[in-house]
Amino acid sequence: MSAEIVVADASKVFGSGDAGVAALQDVTATVPEGQFLCLLGPSGCGKSTLLNAIAGFTPLTAGRITIGGAPVTGPGPDRGMVFQEYALFPWMSVEDNVRFGLDIKGVPRGEANATVDRITATLGLSDFRKRFPKDLSGGMRQRVAIARILALDPPVMLMDEPFGALDALTRRTLQDELLRIWAEYRKTVIFVTHSIEEAIYLADRILVMTYRPGRLKRDVMVEMPRPRDTASAEFNAIKRELAGLVMAEQQRFTDAELHAPAVD
Repeated sequence: MSAEIVVADASKVFGSGDAGVAALQDVTATVPEGQFLCLLGPSGCGKSTLLNAIAGFTPLTAGRITIGGAPVTGPGPDRGMVFQEYALFPWMSVEDNVRFGLDIKGVPRGEANATVDRITATLGLSDFRKRFPKDLSGGMRQRVAIARILALDPPVMLMDEPFGALDALTRRTLQDELLRIWAEYRKTVIFVTHSIEEAIYLADRILVMTYRPGRLKRDVMVEMPRPRDTASAEFNAIKRELAGLVMAEQQRFTDAELHAPAVD
């Protein structure tokens, strides 16, 4: 199955009439199979709305999304979603959480266990297989969430600020882990972030979005070789360019909030 994602004239309005809020407007982009793409922008720019539309969780008001040529009409096994909140089952051990989707699919237990063995080893979770989520750090919980998606082997991975709640050191460790996994499995990845540095560090390509309604403001290819040095002149030149773009949209957000009518 091809994992190319095509978004064509995507628009989304929440609500109707005067109370309607336009979250996306006429977004068009093609994400080639195997590309690591970041969606970047301030709060209110529609990044998560677009990601949820690609996931099939949020139907578009207008436009079309296809994956491998097939229209997205709802969630499907070709897409795996990793959330910021980990979304683990607290009553299940690490290995049971990782195996859960395989059990739902009816994969034979021996085959499922072999997959769990491989994926937990890949993510450094082998020594924690019998632990429960409450016994794990935030970074470890996110590793389990990623492992659960990898066990299902979808061609597309969708990630909604998965490292946003982590401390800086853990965040960088998991960024490197994600890049290692991406290089090995060559998934098509769409990764939502507020962090300019995170986007440059991770992505092949960055789509900068405008404040509401979300449109594509700039399409930036990041052609630096990996691993990337965040202190290099090239890295910081891209960072300055993106900062200017994002801060202009952040100012629009601030101005809109300041001039919003008071609510009794």
